[in-house]
Amino acid sequence: MELTVWGIVSALIVGVLGRLVVPGRQDMPIWLTMLIGVAAALLGTVIVRAAGIATVTPGIDWIELVIQVALAAVGVALVAGVGRRRRISRS
Repeated sequence: MELTVWGIVSALIVGVLGRLVVPGRQDMPIWLTMLIGVAAALLGTVIVRAAGIATVTPGIDWIELVIQVALAAVGVALVAGVGRRRRISRS
């Protein structure tokens, strides 16, 4: 994924999709979801290219997209879980 306007927009979409995949309510700001999406998109691209999968599919690389969304979901779950534990421990 090149760091272009389309790359940034798709990374933000990855973050939102990752948040939708995680069940329950995530009490976190949208900017944090977007940041997780960007990180997941970049990490997913690195993983796919390192594995040699990036050249397998022409057009939209669905395998890369699934890996990116999965990484975003894990990131959202981890951050939402950490926030939940902090809020509970303060009570």
